[in-house]
Amino acid sequence: MEGLTVWNRTAAKTEPLVRLGARAAADVVLTILPDLEQVESLLAGDNGLLAGWAAKGIKEPVLVVHGTVSPTAVAAFVQQLFRDHGVRVLDAPVSGGTAGAENGTLSIMVGGDEPVARSLEPVFQAMGTTVRYMGPAGSGALAKACNQVIVAATVTAVSEAMLLARSGNLDLAVMLELLRGGLANSEVLRQKGERWLTGDFTGGGSARNQLKDLGFVLDAATTRGLELPVSTAVNELFEEMVANGDGALDHTGIHETLAKRSQQVAER
Repeated sequence: MEGLTVWNRTAAKTEPLVRLGARAAADVVLTILPDLEQVESLLAGDNGLLAGWAAKGIKEPVLVVHGTVSPTAVAAFVQQLFRDHGVRVLDAPVSGGTAGAENGTLSIMVGGDEPVARSLEPVFQAMGTTVRYMGPAGSGALAKACNQVIVAATVTAVSEAMLLARSGNLDLAVMLELLRGGLANSEVLRQKGERWLTGDFTGGGSARNQLKDLGFVLDAATTRGLELPVSTAVNELFEEMVANGDGALDHTGIHETLAKRSQQVAER
């Protein structure tokens, strides 16, 4: 256990590992949570990160936010934590899905203080093969928003293509093979293509989180005076999917929302 650092909001849960030689506090803490609200919940209280860092005499801790969060909100969060507590925060969202996390091949986009970001490159390179510093606080989150534009649009476009192929009685397995072999190929097709064949959209990256991310995309666009019609349309589809009670499905389950729409049109 030497060299392993552990932490939990319930301190007692770390005690068995601490007894085996793990440390209960670290200069650098990595988080991957749905939004800043969950990150903030880790900070306060007797068992929070701030108390833990203080108890261990860690004067310049670093908090890394790997989750997908609002570029604007995380930039304000970075300023507030440094001003009030001396904590340096990096926004370093990741992309690559479950497979990327398991294989250590994530793409990591880093924003925040550049010297701090550069000092953590060995940590990030242990998890990802593409690690890039993007700029000041919020830049990593903005890069992830750009990533999510493409991911959300891709799962929606593939769903439309498969719906159209099925309507023409095309072999979906052959269709998938053709897509993967041509210009339409993507990591989405590589990792998730079988979902459209099996119709199993359970588990995976949820539609609810995809909708959250699209909200960040549109907020960022509004802040910058941009109109993103594709993202706006895709956002509306995911709003419908979540409103229909399918928010826990993988985002590829947008296929089911599109199929229901087509069925409604056919019944008119």
